[in-house]
Amino acid sequence: MTPLYLTFAVGFLSFTAMTAARVVLSLYALQLGAEASSVGVLGAMFFIFPLLLSWPVGAMSDRTGPRKPLIGSTLIGGSGLLLPFFWPHVAALYIAAAMSGLALALYHVNLQTLVGRLSANSQERVHNFSNFSLVGAATNFCGPLAGGFAVDHVGHAVASLFIAAMSVAALILLLVFGRSLPRGERSSAPKLRVMDTLADRTMRGMLITSGLMQLGTDLFQFYMPIYGHSAGMSASAIGVVLAAFASASFCIRFGMAKLVARFSEQRLLCYSFFFGAVGFMLVPASHSVAMLALVAFLFGLGMGCGQPLTTMLMFARCAEGRTGETLGLRLTVNNVMRVAGPAVFGVVASITGLTAVFIMNGMMMGIGGWMSRPQRKADDTAGK
Repeated sequence: MTPLYLTFAVGFLSFTAMTAARVVLSLYALQLGAEASSVGVLGAMFFIFPLLLSWPVGAMSDRTGPRKPLIGSTLIGGSGLLLPFFWPHVAALYIAAAMSGLALALYHVNLQTLVGRLSANSQERVHNFSNFSLVGAATNFCGPLAGGFAVDHVGHAVASLFIAAMSVAALILLLVFGRSLPRGERSSAPKLRVMDTLADRTMRGMLITSGLMQLGTDLFQFYMPIYGHSAGMSASAIGVVLAAFASASFCIRFGMAKLVARFSEQRLLCYSFFFGAVGFMLVPASHSVAMLALVAFLFGLGMGCGQPLTTMLMFARCAEGRTGETLGLRLTVNNVMRVAGPAVFGVVASITGLTAVFIMNGMMMGIGGWMSRPQRKADDTAGK
């Protein structure tokens, strides 16, 4: 198995296990009698370690190479999901969620770094990141589906065991083929501080636009069901709307390499933000399932491109030997947005209503588009 295919295979197994674990552990907690607020805390446990450790994990990956951290992530994630099988208690679910989050912090940065390092040139990097984003989109579909079917057919405890088996499969692949993965890029380079990266105006702008893209995606998925419920739509109708968003994100990634070749990464990122802005602005004016599904599909076209593009641009602009640190810092900023954004806009929604939330988010996406617009000098140079 080639290193790139190994990266994709480990990514598929790891991300599928993570998305399935969110479903299984949440349902298991409810089955054990946990309150809705406790389930919310359980969901937050998945993101504590990615928030705190993504940047240090990236720095470690630069020094040691990705193989050892990836092996560690599969061991931690698999071990954590064995707990609910042997100890059917809510406390075990909290520990399992935290350990799954720690595994996520380890493998997310390393897999993204691997995709970049295994690309020989910029064209190949675009192609590889596009394919990797398709893997991520597939896991968002396969994980919840596998978790839900497992709970229905074998029960919550055995479903946890089933998810742990995915980590075991990833571990076997790494042990058999992992020595083909690249080693660390540096061993004795001076330590880079976060402020050194933030002092770079280009990198600072990329971190902001990446955070805005993540925030826009999460808030749309969070507030769209609330808006649909307020408009009297059924749960299945809301599911259709969210499915339209997910399908657009998946479809656009098939042609992303061609779009980048046609427009360039920077210009396409700008267009992605503007698609997102239009999508947010149209939601309050949409009162039917068909119209909302169309708006969600439009929004998904923009957001489906946006996240992979920010990863490509960050990788292309990071200093030599600092790819893990840079991508880890990007994930840290994204996770800060994921934690803080819903809380802040929840207060806004309670004061001003849902319409103002969608309009404000549309304006936020517009600002992101303006920040990510290509510089005229760069365009002139490219045209000569």
